Amino acid sequence: MKPKPTSKERVAAIAVIRTAMVEKKLTQAGLADAADCHEKTVQNLLHGKPVREQTLFDVAMVLGLDYQRLKESWFGTMSTAQPMELKGEGGVVAPVYMGAYTRAAVDHYIGSYLTIRPAFAKSDTIVAYRTDIMWDPEWPSLLFEERDRPDAPFSHRGRLYVPASSMYIHLVSLTKGAMRMVLVSQIDQTGEMRGLITTLNKQRAAFTPVSSPIVYMRRQEFKSLAFGEITAKTPEYALYKSLLENALDEGYARLVAP
Repeated sequence: MKPKPTSKERVAAIAVIRTAMVEKKLTQAGLADAADCHEKTVQNLLHGKPVREQTLFDVAMVLGLDYQRLKESWFGTMSTAQPMELKGEGGVVAPVYMGAYTRAAVDHYIGSYLTIRPAFAKSDTIVAYRTDIMWDPEWPSLLFEERDRPDAPFSHRGRLYVPASSMYIHLVSLTKGAMRMVLVSQIDQTGEMRGLITTLNKQRAAFTPVSSPIVYMRRQEFKSLAFGEITAKTPEYALYKSLLENALDEGYARLVAP
């Protein structure tokens, strides 16, 4: 039987949630919208009333809190609650605000990808690197991590958001309030995803918003592929350039100018 938490434990959990809401400038309505629940549910949570574990999990993910610690404070450190799972073969499920997808539904994304996009600061240059996508059982969702970038200190690590009603998915990384988003088509039979990347690029002393086409191509091996800054002198340049041009020509993304 699950032990009843003391009021002190639950009050501490509420204080952590309220502090995180202030830091992220989220109102009760804003938190409810981001966690895909009713505002009344958030009100119950902030008053220490019983809520579902899924709600507590979604709130923790929106606020960037450690779910395991929050759960222990909310339900008591002796809680025997098991990780949230879907009944049957589905396995663990991602938070509702990420698409509520199961590993079984998205395991075809797991793997390594050649990633190419135009260089933001150099003309006639393409940047090529590797992106690994894996399942994170601690925070049930797909996780991506960039490798072999020529500017390694700026490599990103983030989560995949997979809307059930869209032909596109989102690769989102968030660091201290700074967000980078990649919006690409769902993986096709050839193992490719094509779309746009939107981020900040340093121009002299300032950072400027920038967007460009980006292509992910699933690969089993990378020994024969060129990484780094690819110029016209590199044998792979023509191929990489045509792949980026096709992403626009075939309607996977569109850049609009005034």
